[in-house]
Amino acid sequence: MTTTEILKTTQIRPATPASAASAASAAQQASASGTSRETARAQNLTLLVLLAGIFMTTLDIFIVNVAIPATQRDLHASPAAIQWIVAGYGLTVAAGVITAGRLGDMFGRRRMYALGMALFTAASAACGMAPTPDVLIASRIVQGVGAALLSPQTLAIIGTAFEGAKRVRAFTAYALAMGLAAVFGQLIGGVLIDMNFAGLGWRSCFLINVPVGALALTLVPRAVPESKAEARTRLDLPGVALVSAALVATVLPLIQGQSQGWPLWTWLSFGAALVLFGVFGWHQGRLAATQKSPLVDPALFRTKGFTRGIIAQIVFWMGQGSFFLVFALYLQLGRGLDALHAGLVFTAIGLGYLLTSMVAQKLAARLGRQTAAVGTALMAVSLLDLIVTIHLTGTHGSLLWMLPALAADGAGMGLAIGPLAAGAMGRVAPHHTGAASGVVSTVMQVGGAVGVAVIGIVFYSALGSSPTPAAYTHAFTSGLELLVGVAVAVTVLLQFDKD
Repeated sequence: MTTTEILKTTQIRPATPASAASAASAAQQASASGTSRETARAQNLTLLVLLAGIFMTTLDIFIVNVAIPATQRDLHASPAAIQWIVAGYGLTVAAGVITAGRLGDMFGRRRMYALGMALFTAASAACGMAPTPDVLIASRIVQGVGAALLSPQTLAIIGTAFEGAKRVRAFTAYALAMGLAAVFGQLIGGVLIDMNFAGLGWRSCFLINVPVGALALTLVPRAVPESKAEARTRLDLPGVALVSAALVATVLPLIQGQSQGWPLWTWLSFGAALVLFGVFGWHQGRLAATQKSPLVDPALFRTKGFTRGIIAQIVFWMGQGSFFLVFALYLQLGRGLDALHAGLVFTAIGLGYLLTSMVAQKLAARLGRQTAAVGTALMAVSLLDLIVTIHLTGTHGSLLWMLPALAADGAGMGLAIGPLAAGAMGRVAPHHTGAASGVVSTVMQVGGAVGVAVIGIVFYSALGSSPTPAAYTHAFTSGLELLVGVAVAVTVLLQFDKD
């Protein structure tokens, strides 16, 4: 049988040069398609592991709010101790996150992410077993160290592992994870407390991190790519000491001052904070001028829009952590709700957030940087609406009347969080990514800690020494008036951020 007959029998045609080229092209396309799918799967796993870390560390800012009343009863904690349980975590993150960003640049971002996750997971277990307020506060501080180590690595790894549209989607997912942790943290905490698994009560709000953290740790080595800064750098230990001391000197008197009657040391602490921040700035400039490695390169602040972006971030986050704290106290101690039902009320905020966060990227394509301003303006209007609603319904009116204002507040958050983060990081050069992510994470935590401290002053001053449902209502609305001002301030600040 000839070759031609064999080809006829098997219905195979001899390959022409054109058909051979076409087959080769198809094979290459199939191979490229398979490689592309593998790359996409790998990047999805990378993002999932990174988002697990940022979700847990953000959740622990907010989930504790709904657990505060039960924690206070169980551990007999004072108002100052309660503020430290909330703000001590954020302050520790703020004090350590810039240093952690630099450590990631020096020793590897994946390595620091894994170390932070391990420390955060272990500290969560210690929080869940704390026998006294002091032990809980100390464990929360260690939790903050772990969160500080992993938080800036998340932004930096996203900035180096993703490009173009994938990077934009990754930042959007990052903002979504943070927002979901914030707005559903209270509901998650309420469900855990209501389930009372093994009689753990509020302790389960911390212990839930242990299995999630352990699973994420096992995935880090194969899911997260390693990266470092290209240039060799050294850790600026004097800078670390200066910025840490400045942050503590700022927040410590805010938390302790009211309960102690604002003694002289509180004002001296504020003055010391100003001096320390000034010395820190001078020290960083001197290191940069001598071609050494400052903790925060002053050149970063010459990046277009960066300084305005971080100012907007710090003011915005002053309102977030403080709102969730006083609202949780109002619902449980002022309106008599248990943790689960208080968490269900917070769901209205979450639904509003989900609705707009999913379309924020599309709106940003039309509105540009004004997307965040629209969001913060909506938040201001919704908080005003909430004040009016509370005045009209009094201490016994149905909480259902609050739901539209709460949903609108969540919708404003959904419009603001992602564009605010993108606005601060979007123009940063690759070699500044680690430092920039550390600064952004720092100002978010500083804003949260300062916000909790400041609203604590307003809230507990209005509450008085004999709290009643009416007193809690008055204290909460007094706090809301402050938060309206915060939202308006962010809206105004964003008007100066022009392309």
